[in-house]
Amino acid sequence: MRVVVAGGAGFLGSHLCERLLAGGAEVICVDNFLTGRPENIDPLRTLAAFRLLRRDVTGPLDATGPLDVDGPLDADGPLDVAGPIDAVVHLASPASPVDYRALPLETLAVGAWGTRRLLELARRKQARFVLASTSEVYGDPQVHPQPEGYWGHVNPVGPRSMYDEAKRFAEALTTAHRATHGTRTGIVRIFNTYGPRMRADDGRAVPTFITQALRGGPVTVAGDGSQTRSLCYVDDLVAGLVRMVEAEHPGPVNLGNPRELPVLELARLVVRLCDEQVPIVFVPRPPDDPSVRRPDVTLAGEVLDWRPRVDLADGLGRTVDWFRNRAAGLPSALVPRQSRASRSRAGGD
Repeated sequence: MRVVVAGGAGFLGSHLCERLLAGGAEVICVDNFLTGRPENIDPLRTLAAFRLLRRDVTGPLDATGPLDVDGPLDADGPLDVAGPIDAVVHLASPASPVDYRALPLETLAVGAWGTRRLLELARRKQARFVLASTSEVYGDPQVHPQPEGYWGHVNPVGPRSMYDEAKRFAEALTTAHRATHGTRTGIVRIFNTYGPRMRADDGRAVPTFITQALRGGPVTVAGDGSQTRSLCYVDDLVAGLVRMVEAEHPGPVNLGNPRELPVLELARLVVRLCDEQVPIVFVPRPPDDPSVRRPDVTLAGEVLDWRPRVDLADGLGRTVDWFRNRAAGLPSALVPRQSRASRSRAGGD
């Protein structure tokens, strides 16, 4: 199998590249490093089955240059994917509140032009196309938990609109491409995902809480912390993505963990796993912050035979270990696959 992963140097993209390579696939990682990081995929660059192209997918996708030119990281130019392709996975987009608010036009462009050009690439190559959409298409939901048939409650001109509407347009474009050209498309709606390689400064709850706790606090919780989230460990999420690549279902299909907890409880759990005595303080809640967020993953179980498996405390423990080792200057490969806390629980403590 030969797979193009757009946004392959990002948090989710780099984990997907690893999983595909481990399964024997050849991977072509396309990233402009606007929010992705070279170090996420540096260990993969020595592998014969991995190719890295620094390209902006909102630019031209046709060129005559050879695919296998592995130029410098600051190379620029169009993307030429020579030869057959079995799948195109579109993960390219700023995805954290900090990033998409700082890059609103880029976020809208990659949802529109980036999606169209990657769809055209998949159509020409008769490849499977999988769009990584988001639970943000549901907005601040009035239906709970959120099934795929729910149309959402989204503010089209609010402070999150550049991301929400970019993904909603991308879903519409993907659906139209399938209906018009018969492109083999699939849509997944990704709910809150966490794990190693998240940026400490990306504004999402898990890396923010961990970084604050490891630095001695305080840990800041928005509002009174009663708003809920459902968190899926990255290994589980990537397993679902691979299942969708291998399937023919058009989607949309929710991918996430249906276990729901208040943000304040999440903060307390992170502080405990960090083994730090730090205060939790409350800060103003941002506008349009969803009050609840929980996926209905019934369809994923039916069509992908998928469900999340990693316990929240275990996954958070692994993530804390990664951040702690990174702060100590240790290579990420030294992060244990199971945290000390999870080993203690497995032993009956």
